[in-house]
Amino acid sequence: MDVYRKELIVSKDDLDDLNHVNNVRYVQWIQNISKEHWQHKAPNELQEEVIWVVLSHHIEYKSAAFLNDPIVMTTYIKTSIGAKSTRIVEMIHGKTQKVLVLARTEWCLLNNKTNRPIRVSDKLKDIFL
Repeated sequence: MDVYRKELIVSKDDLDDLNHVNNVRYVQWIQNISKEHWQHKAPNELQEEVIWVVLSHHIEYKSAAFLNDPIVMTTYIKTSIGAKSTRIVEMIHGKTQKVLVLARTEWCLLNNKTNRPIRVSDKLKDIFL
């Protein structure tokens, strides 16, 4: 399994009215790290042939993060069956090691020209699984 890792520091723009990270920001970070992992690992020709769309997000908010907190994010593909892949994203507080967020997202692979679902190839599985 290929695990992709990213670190960030919570900024003022990430906060909500309660002065902790806004739930919408976590969703954006899930989207961002997923895209970055794909762009980092998938060959350019594959990136031009296919696109991924979200089918569903399941997010568990375990603990709050605040201004200047370090966050360590990791993501990996848990399973790929047919045209669907399940991606896991975990966010951990960089100092306390407390789990902040656990997310499971179902993605569907589409042909970039037809926008029709296509099976996840063995080549693609070999890259990410």
